[in-house]
Amino acid sequence: MKKLILLMLGLSSLVLADKPNILFIAVDDLKPMLGCYGDTDILTPNIDKLAERGTVFLNNACQQSVCGPSRASLMTGTYTDTTKVYDLKTMMREANPDTLTLTEYFIQQGYEATGTGKIFDPRSVDDQFDAPSWSVPFRQHGPDEYYAKGYKKPKSGFHNPEVAKQNKQLKAYMKKEGITRKDKAAYVDALLKYPMVKPLTECRDVPDDAYDDGAFANCAVDQMEKLAKGDKPFFLAVGFKKPHLPFVAPKTYWDLYDRSKIKLAAFQEMPEGAPDFAGQDNWELRGSYSNIAPGPIPPEQQREMIHGYRACVSYTDAQIGKVLKKLEELGLEKNTIVVLWGDHGWHLGDHGMFCKHTNYEQAVRAPLIFVAPGQKAKGAKTESPSEFVDIFPTLCELAGLPIPGRVEGLSLVPVLDNPEAIVHEAALEAYPRNNSMMGYTLRDKRYRYVKWVKMDYYAGERSGPTVATELYDYEKDPQETVNLAGNPEYKAVVEKFEHLFRQRGIAQGK
Repeated sequence: MKKLILLMLGLSSLVLADKPNILFIAVDDLKPMLGCYGDTDILTPNIDKLAERGTVFLNNACQQSVCGPSRASLMTGTYTDTTKVYDLKTMMREANPDTLTLTEYFIQQGYEATGTGKIFDPRSVDDQFDAPSWSVPFRQHGPDEYYAKGYKKPKSGFHNPEVAKQNKQLKAYMKKEGITRKDKAAYVDALLKYPMVKPLTECRDVPDDAYDDGAFANCAVDQMEKLAKGDKPFFLAVGFKKPHLPFVAPKTYWDLYDRSKIKLAAFQEMPEGAPDFAGQDNWELRGSYSNIAPGPIPPEQQREMIHGYRACVSYTDAQIGKVLKKLEELGLEKNTIVVLWGDHGWHLGDHGMFCKHTNYEQAVRAPLIFVAPGQKAKGAKTESPSEFVDIFPTLCELAGLPIPGRVEGLSLVPVLDNPEAIVHEAALEAYPRNNSMMGYTLRDKRYRYVKWVKMDYYAGERSGPTVATELYDYEKDPQETVNLAGNPEYKAVVEKFEHLFRQRGIAQGK
C-alpha cells in the first residue's frame, strides 16, 4: 500500500511538472496604443516582440471601463452583474461570497501563485490583496531593496521635492481658510493655488527603478527566480501602474517623443444624437490633480498629457522587457503561457474626454495578447471579438484544467489556433450612470450598439425600460461622430443587436 501511495505521489508530481507556467502581465489604463496594434507613433519594442510569438486580439473588450470592476470581472471570469462590483468601494467577496478567482482556482489545481504590483484594485479586496488568491503572499509594494540605490520611494508617485513642499502649504492654507475636500469648488480653487501638489506629469532624470514600476519589475524577476526553483508550476502575476495618471516616467522615455509633433484628437465633440449622459466631463482629472483648470483643456496641456501617456507606455514596455528577458534566461519561455492585458481603454482627447468611464470605443477596447506553447497560429492578429472574462477559461484549457461551471467567459483557444475563428459574435461591456441606469454595449467586427436601461442595479435589478440607444459604424465613422441608432437604414443592424441581447438574457424590458 505504501509503495502504491508513493507511486501515485510520483505520478502526481510528474503531471504537475508537465503543466505550463503562467506569466500574467497587467498594465493599468493601457489602451491599444502599441506598435503591434498598428500605432506607428508609439515605441513598444518589447511588447511588439512578445506579440510576434502569439496572438493579438484587436477587438477585445473590458467588462466595465474602470479599474476595480474590470479587474474583479477579469479575475473571476464573470460579468459585473455577477461580481456586483460596479464601483471603487465595493469589496468583491462581500458582494459575492461565492467568488472564485483565477489564481485561487489554479492554486487548487496544484499551482504556486504570487505576484507584485497592481492586479486587483486594492479598494475591492482585503489588505492582503485577496488572500485566497495567493499561495505565496502578494507584494504590491516591495521593500526598498527593489528601488534604485540612493533613491527613496517616490512620495505619492513623485520625486520632485516641490510636491511634498506644496502639499504642506496646501494643508496649512486649507486649515486657515476652513476648507475641506467636501467643499469641492473651494478645494479645486485651493489646488490651483498650489499646482505642484499633484501635477498631471513628471519628467525627472532618474533610473527606471526610482519609480514604482521599475521596482515591480525587479521584484517580479526575484519572484520568478524563486518560483523556478520550486517543484510546482507557477502563476506569476505582475501588475504595472503606468500609464495610469499621473504620467510620471524617467526623462529617458520622455525624450523618445517630440511634443511639437504630437497631434491632438481629430474629433473632440460628443457624437451627434448621443444622449447627454453618455459622456463624462473628465472628473478623474478635476479635483484630483492640481494643475487642471475648469473649462476646456487647452491644446498645449492636451499635448503634455499625450506626451506623458506615450512616455509612460514606453517606460512600462521597458519594464516588461526585463521580466520577459528573465523568463528567457531561466529557460522557461517554452513552457510558459504569457498573457498581457490592459484593464480598459483610455480617452486621449477624443469626444473632448480624457480618462475612461464610458461605453465608447476608446474606453472599452483594451489590449489582450496571448502567447501559448503549442498554439498553431503565431504572430497572428485577429478581429474576432473577445472579452476579458475569456482569460480565465482560456488559461484553464491551455493548462489542461477543467473550466469551473461558474465561469461565464468562453475559451479563446480556437482563435489561438485559427485567427478567423469566432467565439463571440459580439463582445459585451457595461457602464453605469447616475446610480439608476446601466449602459450595456455589444461590439462586433463593424458596429457598436449601446442600450441604456433604467434600473436599480445595486438592488439586483437586471431589466427595465430602455432610455436611449446608440449605434456606431466603425467602417464608415471610426471617430463615432454620429449616433445611427435612429437611422432607418440601420434598422436591421439594431434588430440584430437586440436579438443578441435577448440571447444573452441582458437588458430586457420589464
